[in-house]
Amino acid sequence: MAAPDRITVRWLGHATVVLDIGGTRLLTDPLLRPHAGLLRRRAAPPRPGDWAGTDAVLLSHLHHDHAELGSLRLLGGTPVLTAPANAHWLTGHGITGARGITAGEWSPVGDGAARVRPVTAVHGHRPMPHRPNAANGFLITTPGLRVWFAGDTAPFPEMRELPEIAEGPIDLALVPVGGWGPRLSGGHLDPVQAARVCALVGARHAVPIHWGTLHAPASRRLPPGWMDRGGPAFGAALAREGLRGSVLMPGERLRLPLDDSDTPTDG
Repeated sequence: MAAPDRITVRWLGHATVVLDIGGTRLLTDPLLRPHAGLLRRRAAPPRPGDWAGTDAVLLSHLHHDHAELGSLRLLGGTPVLTAPANAHWLTGHGITGARGITAGEWSPVGDGAARVRPVTAVHGHRPMPHRPNAANGFLITTPGLRVWFAGDTAPFPEMRELPEIAEGPIDLALVPVGGWGPRLSGGHLDPVQAARVCALVGARHAVPIHWGTLHAPASRRLPPGWMDRGGPAFGAALAREGLRGSVLMPGERLRLPLDDSDTPTDG
């Protein structure tokens, strides 16, 4: 676990991040198996040790690449915090740890000083007929640290209010910058939009997620290299905004705040 005044972030691919903050280990949108429906990972799935000791899961919405039931079942009874409608649906499908938390309210997590709060995400362009469509991001805070996990979202003006809600500057933004195909539907951020959003909220550091991990069954019509573009494109756009960020590869870990010895590692 990270020291109380540090954040450790480990990207496991797509929207799945292990976040150690304030003595609490959180796991976002867990995709822990080789596939999500028809979508396939380009590399091996995470190892069980990668998410061992998770205190709670933050689930942004129920799209299959974010709420893969087989992955959630691997976590046993670990609390899964999500919108009330999503929690009700998950409970009915055997996810015993599902807990509904209401937008606008802070909830303590783990045994440390961390707390979480759902925040707005604009992600209603492709509603599912068979699952609830509630979507949100999350703020995670301790007395001295603030993280924004955006979930899947389009940009919206009220994002500028996130530091006020978090009661201080956003130390780390986990922002989606791509998808599982070369074209993004509505309700997403491309790399340039994601960098602008980080500037809007004044993020001190940013890590791109939701890129380079999943693909549909192979098609010759897809342009070569599309899976590898999102992260580096975001890094370049973030630099143009005068902001700092780290483009991780799946499995890499980073500690914040940065010092001269801190670079992404596989450990």
